[in-house]
Formats: sequence, structure tokens, C-alpha cells
Amino acid sequence: MTFRLTYATMFNPPESMHSAFDAALAEVHAGLGQRHGLYIAGTDERRADYQTLVSPIDTDLLLGEFALATAEDVERAMTAAKHAYPAWRARSAGERADHLRRVADIMEARVYHIAAALSLEVGKNRMEALGEAQETVDFFRQYADDFENDKGFDIPLPNDPLPGIESTNRSILRPYGVWAVIAPFNFPLALMGGPVAAALVTGNVVIAKGSSHTPWAGRLLADCIRDAGLPAGVFQCLNGSSAEVGRTLSEHPDTAGITFTGSVAVGRQLLKHNVTGAYPKPCIAEMGGKNACIVTEHADLDAAANGIVRSAFGLSGQKCSALSRLYVHEQVADALIAKLVEKTAALAIGDPTERVNWLGPVNNGSAYADYKRHVRALCAGGAVIHAGGRVLTEGDMARGYFVTPVIAEAPLSSPLWRQELFLPILMLHRVATKQQAMALANDSDVGLTAGFYGSVAEIAWFHEHIEAGVTYANRAQGATTGAWPGYQPFGGWKGSGSTGKAIASFYYLPLYLREQSRTVVR
Repeated sequence: MTFRLTYATMFNPPESMHSAFDAALAEVHAGLGQRHGLYIAGTDERRADYQTLVSPIDTDLLLGEFALATAEDVERAMTAAKHAYPAWRARSAGERADHLRRVADIMEARVYHIAAALSLEVGKNRMEALGEAQETVDFFRQYADDFENDKGFDIPLPNDPLPGIESTNRSILRPYGVWAVIAPFNFPLALMGGPVAAALVTGNVVIAKGSSHTPWAGRLLADCIRDAGLPAGVFQCLNGSSAEVGRTLSEHPDTAGITFTGSVAVGRQLLKHNVTGAYPKPCIAEMGGKNACIVTEHADLDAAANGIVRSAFGLSGQKCSALSRLYVHEQVADALIAKLVEKTAALAIGDPTERVNWLGPVNNGSAYADYKRHVRALCAGGAVIHAGGRVLTEGDMARGYFVTPVIAEAPLSSPLWRQELFLPILMLHRVATKQQAMALANDSDVGLTAGFYGSVAEIAWFHEHIEAGVTYANRAQGATTGAWPGYQPFGGWKGSGSTGKAIASFYYLPLYLREQSRTVVR
């Protein structure tokens, strides 16, 4: 891509980007309905049972049929991974980094086709889909560069000060073995590809499983890895139920470590399991958020309105970083609400593959039902619905899961203030002081992202007091969303993350490694 695409820059792309996407979309449509196998031991494997995948945009549109793995397939994948591990671990840092760069090159050459598939599978608009595809490319390149620049974390140390004895000391970080990656439906390529790249470049081998709602993304990643020529068994990709495949993989005695992105409840279960075996195993868990934004009386309300709408309703709120809680100073609340309502009403909703539409559907029938249930609960609980609250069934939208974004001024007693909704529902509350807003923002068991709009003089105060791993101040491009590899590391505090370290940060790759101290006397 000649245009430097990030989530912050994607609002004004060149015309050539749209032309390339439209051409790729037509090609992807022409190839829909195919059967896709599992990827085990370097081969594409067919199975007797297949999952039929339809688009959330149009549930009459068959995207493809995807082979379903079993517990037996997990065992086969584990055997292949264990066999491949010694040779992969023995490769130099530069060799493994070069493999990742080849994957990145192939993925970037296919970025428009991958983005078109993501748009159809997830329901992302074309820019969000292109952003995810390019973000995954950047993960592979960044982790390759980071590992090489850190010299494979092989560090010489001072020799022992013993006269007449020649000794050498060094610290080296070494891989764990077979690493499991479990990815969610909302960023099925980036949140599989990023951890896969980190695990592979550090010398681990990987078995990955995506969401059963979005198996296509994982299959596209497997195709890129296969075509890049990585050795057989270094990477396997499975599709199937969380109850059978996911649990078998995560609880397998030969799984040496795991990266999980998903709900707090499941993440906590994995963390508990990983410390109850013969020895504790590493678990990198990103477990979502209930993200807050504070708007003081000194804020630029136009910038705030832009950032709030983009973060609350982008991808229909189906992001762990989505803005969910908004605390607004009472002096500017009415003015800001008016701007938010105007901008929300102007959002074009429809088929997200079409250039004109900014907002597509929610991803599945369960989310669709949850939206209707939550709107009913808000109304019954005395909330003022400033915008949204309807499902859309006009024309072609009747065959998809389309809803209108909600702005709800709700009593603090509503349980929805604490529940991660993963829907385009923004809760709003008026405050008398920024201190009150901060207390409410931090009154949560999770702390992933947070936003702030106020004076320059207030920003240091915000950073000093907010309990969140990713923060944005006065950002019109997104109040709580928009992190990109190389620009904003992404990771949560409290119940949002298990390590205190962020994705694509200086400290991320060592999470996939264990330290060995070596002293040699000659």
C-alpha cells in the first residue's frame, strides 16, 4: 500500500484505495461458497463435518464451508507442532525474522482480497477491514524487527572476578514450546496474526484457533504462512467449538503457553487453569474493557463529538477498546449531546462493503438479540434515549443484523454501566466536577482504554489518575480506539489484562520467552 494506512489516518484515503478494494471484492464474491480445510502439519486437510458460514450483512449470502476440528485433530496438531519445535527453535533470530517478513510480504500483496473477506465475514466497513489486514502485516514486520534489534535477547554479562579462572556469564531468553493462540471474532486476523507472529519469531511453534463466527480469517492467515514456506508443523490452524477444540487445546498438557483475547470470564478461567497443573504456565490474556471517557467544561466539543462517535460506534461497538461510558461536565452536557445526536444521525448504515456506508451490522444473531434486550432494559430502567434504539429491516437490511447506535443517559443504578456490551450502545452521565468523573471512570474491575477531552493544563492530571493501560487525550480520531503497531502499544490494567504489558510494546516479545542464566568455566 502506497498510502500509510493506520486507524488514525484512514478517514481520508486516496481514490486508488477504493478502486483496488472494489476490484478485490468482485473477485472474492466470484469465489464464494468453497470448502476450506484445516491446516495441520503443513497440509490442507478435509473433514467429514463442515460449518456453513453466512455473512452478517446478508444471511442468504454463503461465504463458504469450513472444516470442523475435533479433539483428535488437536492431538494431531500437537504431535506435528512438537515434532517441528526443535528445528524451529534452533534457527537463528535472523532466520525466523526473515520468515515473518515473507509472510508479511505475501499478506500485503493480498491485503485488498483479505480485507474484502473480512468485511463480508465480520461486517466491517471497507476501511476498518483494510485497517485490520494492514495492521496484521505490520505486526509481522514489527516483531521481526524487534527480535533482531534485541539480538534475540541473548545478552553477555560480566565475568566472575575470580583470579586464575576463566568464566563467561550470559542471560538468554528461550522459547517455551507449543504455544496456543485463541482469537476473537471482532479482529479475527489481527488478534490471531499478532500473537502468532510474536510466538513464532521467539522460537515457539503455534496452534491457533479462531472464533467459530469468523473461521475464514484464520484460514487466510494459514494460506499466507503456507505460501511463505514456513516449515511444516510450525503453525497449525483449527476451527471448531470452544467447548471441544478450544478447551482441549488450552488444557492440553503439552500446551506450554497461551495467548487469549476475549471475555473476562473465559480469560479468568484460563488463568486459573494455567496455575493448577504440575507447574504454572504463561497465559497472556487480553480480556476486554468497559472503557470510559471524561469531557470537562474546557473541552473542544467538536473534537470530542468526533472522537466519541467514532470510538463508541465504529464496528458497531464490537471492540474491546470501544467507548462505553461517557462522563460529561454538566455545563457542556446539553451542547455535547446535541452534537453527538447530530453526528450519530448522519452515520450511513448499510452494506459495509459499499463505500458510502460507515456502519455495518452486528456480527451474529446473539448480538442482535442482546441489542434488543438491552434497549428494552434501558427504557424500563428510566434511561433517556437520545439516539437510536431501533433494528433496521428496510430493504436488503432485512436479511442482516443491522441496528441503530444508541446514546442513553441512564441512571447509575443500571447494571449496563458495568457490563461489557460489545454493541453500539453509549451510556452517558452528567457530572459536577472532573474529580467526580474520574472516580466514576475508575470504579470498574477493568481498565483497558480511556479518553479525555479538556484543557491542555488538565491532561497531566488525567494521566496521573486514570486507571487504564491505553489513554488518548483530545483525540478527534477516536476517544478510546485506534491503537496501531509502532505508534500506540495496546494492553489493559486490572481485569483487562494478565501481564501489565501491552501488545506491540517494547516488553511484549519477552512474554513468549523464559530466561536462562548461563555460566561456563573454561
